[in-house]
Amino acid sequence: MGEVKLSREVGLVLLLLYGLGNILGAGIYVLIGKVAGISGYFSIFAFLLACVVALFTALSYTELASRYPVSAGEAVYVQEGMGSKKLSIMVGMLIAVAGLVSSATLINGFVGYLKQFVDLNAEFSMILLILILVSVSIKGIKASVIFAAVLTLIEVFGLLLIIYYGFDGIINVKIALTEFIPSFDFSDISMIVLGAFLAFYAFIGFEDMVNIAEEVKDPAKTFPRAIALALAISTLLYILVLLVAFDTLSLDALKNSTAPFADIYQKLTGKDPVLISIIGMFAVINGALIQMIMASRIVYGMSVNGWLPICFSKVSPKTKTPIRSTLLVGMITAVFALFFDIVSLASFSSLLVLIVFTLVNVSLIKIKSLTIQPQGVVQIPLWVPWSGMLLNLSLIFLSVIAV
Repeated sequence: MGEVKLSREVGLVLLLLYGLGNILGAGIYVLIGKVAGISGYFSIFAFLLACVVALFTALSYTELASRYPVSAGEAVYVQEGMGSKKLSIMVGMLIAVAGLVSSATLINGFVGYLKQFVDLNAEFSMILLILILVSVSIKGIKASVIFAAVLTLIEVFGLLLIIYYGFDGIINVKIALTEFIPSFDFSDISMIVLGAFLAFYAFIGFEDMVNIAEEVKDPAKTFPRAIALALAISTLLYILVLLVAFDTLSLDALKNSTAPFADIYQKLTGKDPVLISIIGMFAVINGALIQMIMASRIVYGMSVNGWLPICFSKVSPKTKTPIRSTLLVGMITAVFALFFDIVSLASFSSLLVLIVFTLVNVSLIKIKSLTIQPQGVVQIPLWVPWSGMLLNLSLIFLSVIAV
């Protein structure tokens, strides 16, 4: 019997919902109040800046995913571009740790929504959720992605519900337009940059899509479409929900809320926020599940390449999933979730991903300059990865001096 391999079972719709679910679950359900606490009414600019920074790297990913449709994508991209095994291992570890930190961030966010129903011990709630997510991840990639897709549809419904009830606030904004327009002084710019640094976390998710590349049908065509649609849909929903949030709650109320969507829903409708709290829990569960799947595939891919112990490359013949990698990811996620707060986790995750994105863009620059452009692969102009590299470095630098 030959070695068991991952199977290609994920098409465009499932891949789009997989990526979109992670982007939406990470950003708006958990961090809307935290970004508002930093950037105030300039949060719209913060989210737009974060989107622009993410966009150029997302375009770079479309070409790289077409060229190298494999697990542990970023590590492979850097290996192909820079030819450095050590740097590839470092990038793989960075993105895996970023995924684990991101999962921990979302699991912390889950506790806030759960407390709308029952005041369970936070640590117990987080450990129980991690055990459930590990079990689902082990079940099989198709079952995991379908489960994530269903949760994505639920969380999109939650956003549309908030937009529906708050639509009048979008059409007839009560806050003066001047409140949303920043000046060019250091104070306003620093508020936007620091907010964008945190809001950037709300756009990471497309990179998780490439790490299930070995399980995607026709990746050269599927990835560009899925990544572009995921970013466009998420940005539109973010802006609309932000407008509703500002029209409904004060900045202080948003900043201090542990379940912002529940508070917005209750203020808009006058009803107990049971429905939106359930949706909020599903949203953060979905994001955490996707991050854990991504991290386990990176561990698996690095093990296959000989960059981690070979035991983590074993795929179960029954479930066709890397069980040992998934168990390791679950244990490390639990450590992060139990010992760090949500803002620290999200900020650290943003920093790690910005570093990885910078190296990925540099790798594509070198690949495009050193190799012949293959047929059947998405081609982007060379200025795109250059712009992505400079934007990522600028956001890191500006966030440091703006503190």
